Amino acid sequence: MWDFDHPPLNAELASRYQIDWMLPSECADRLVAGTADIGLVPIATLAGNPALRVLPGCTIASKGHIRSLLLVRRASQPLKAVRSVAADTASRTTVTYARLLFHLWGNPDVPFLPMAADLDAMLDRADAAIVIGDPALLAMEERSNREERTGESLVYHDLAEEWRKHTGLPFVSAVWAAAPACPIDESVIRDFLLSRDHGLQNLEPLVAEWSARLPIPEETIRTYLSSNIHYILDDECVEGIRGFFRKAARAGILPRYEFSLPEQAATTAQTR
Repeated sequence: MWDFDHPPLNAELASRYQIDWMLPSECADRLVAGTADIGLVPIATLAGNPALRVLPGCTIASKGHIRSLLLVRRASQPLKAVRSVAADTASRTTVTYARLLFHLWGNPDVPFLPMAADLDAMLDRADAAIVIGDPALLAMEERSNREERTGESLVYHDLAEEWRKHTGLPFVSAVWAAAPACPIDESVIRDFLLSRDHGLQNLEPLVAEWSARLPIPEETIRTYLSSNIHYILDDECVEGIRGFFRKAARAGILPRYEFSLPEQAATTAQTR
């Protein structure tokens, strides 16, 4: 979102786009309801809404360790013995990945309980917890303090790392998608691609900006933005999305869905 937030292009883009900020799951709801034209949506949304069109080139993904998508469990309780999982309601896709991983861990029927992202409250109610985004980053920073405070030993599973280990695929979390009635032309695609590229060129200003907002060490934020997150919807990520949908359909978690990019848009992304 660099160009939409920062000069010199933010004023020009503001004349053509109105930006609303919300959780990923809410972005998906707005897009499906037709009250937004373009949204950064969890990829699981696409399976139930095949008329949505994915913009090429941009994604939120990880090809290894991601930090901000965690399954936290008690060290005394192995994954096969987990009886319930409290799940952060902010992203449906992360929960779907976690369900698939529990199939691979030999515990496919474990129930998921939707809850707000409060690790202590989640573990008071369930054997394990899924936290994402800033709450997950904060949970990682507070591991030692929490163990000292509670005397409880926890295991923190990085979900992207676990997914890569078990499937060989990247963990693709979100893509930009357009509502069926929204016209998408080359200029719209270019706006989002350039904003992504300019953001990648301004990592240090972003590190400074977010270090002032979050109680997280600057180096952690730098590594997160520069190494943990992958931003380019490349061929490997496209295959990762397809593999995710194949596995989710086979497990009965999502309806069958064949992911594809519009041919003209795919060409635009590859030749820019």
